[in-house]
Amino acid sequence: MELVVFDLDGTLLNRASEISDYTSETLKLLSKHEIAYTVATGRTLHGARAILDGHHFPLPQAYKNGVMIWNPDTRRFSSGATLTPAELDNVVRACMTAGVTPFVFTLDEDEESTVYHPPLLTDIERDLIRNIGVEEPVRVRALDELSSAATVTHVNAIGASAAIRSVLDSVNEEAHLVAYSGIALEGAEWRWLDVHHSDASKGGAIELMKSLLGFERVICFGDSDNDLSMFEAADESYAPANANDRIKSVATAVIGHHDDEGIARFLRQRFALEAD
Repeated sequence: MELVVFDLDGTLLNRASEISDYTSETLKLLSKHEIAYTVATGRTLHGARAILDGHHFPLPQAYKNGVMIWNPDTRRFSSGATLTPAELDNVVRACMTAGVTPFVFTLDEDEESTVYHPPLLTDIERDLIRNIGVEEPVRVRALDELSSAATVTHVNAIGASAAIRSVLDSVNEEAHLVAYSGIALEGAEWRWLDVHHSDASKGGAIELMKSLLGFERVICFGDSDNDLSMFEAADESYAPANANDRIKSVATAVIGHHDDEGIARFLRQRFALEAD
């Protein structure tokens, strides 16, 4: 049995961050032929929900780069490796030294999230915290309210490129931490940052789902550095033409552009899927 795993942004989704009609029809064909599929994304569940609603995704799904796995049957999260108090202190210190506000996310007993932060430093951070509860039911608290016993899943930040790169360099020196960064939607002068435990990755989440669900092989699709662990865990890995060079270099093959429905077209050929 094979499990097909999709990254979302830049991969399964088009430029408008949507599942196109052609891709939606392809997913239906996969289901019709009893080919299992799921997603592994850097998004949160709530950030992906509006995209996935109305499509058939019955299997467990990996969110926040594998930090959390959502089971739609039980409607519960399970969490991968989380940050220890010492690791969190190092991340917070690196952010504060660089003049960047750390947003610390926890997974609470009621399966909801709380985000903790120190006083905000920039207007872009204030906009972020004002909007954070719009798409996701997240509680917001002051960082000094964070319990040492909290389940800390990840830390996010947004800031000027030089400041974020400074944090990125510092965090990546830590043995058990992984940090990703990219250009923010707010403009090229800003970058986002995502930090989590090295044992919590898309690859780790896929290995876990493969074992729990009894799949023998994994075929994955992704376009960015946060997909590397998934590519390493998969039996076959495919990068769309828009993927970065590092991902392309380790992929089984490079296929069509995400905005030309490259993944869906490849799947129809790979599995000989034909629409009625």
